[in-house]
Amino acid sequence: MGRRELREQIFKLLFRVEFHEKEDMPEQLVLFLEEAEEEMTEQEERYIAGKYEKIKEKLSELDDLLNSRTEKWTTDRIGKAELTILRLAVYEILFDEEVPVGVAINEAVELAKKFGQDSAKAFVNGVLAKFADKG
Repeated sequence: MGRRELREQIFKLLFRVEFHEKEDMPEQLVLFLEEAEEEMTEQEERYIAGKYEKIKEKLSELDDLLNSRTEKWTTDRIGKAELTILRLAVYEILFDEEVPVGVAINEAVELAKKFGQDSAKAFVNGVLAKFADKG
């Protein structure tokens, strides 16, 4: 499974945070990996679970960062798919040194095209441009 597919799996898992209680998420992680549409190696499962856990630990920080950089669009107003994409991308931009900023933004736009509303790709790109300087 390539990086794009791994990122999409992380997005799908992270998306579940919006619909489940915090204490239910360990079980959701297990269910997600057991019911995966594509067969994953043990290494891929560890990568997905590990990155998901790192992002989940920083959700409130990520939301604060998003709220501070989006005018008129607080995280409670952003669509759930777009919010999940932004959380993943901002995490990659600010905290994941293995992912170049341009790659994080481009991959987020691709996820927005696939899972977001019609205007999602432009919205996601515009928000992430504010994080491109890693500051």
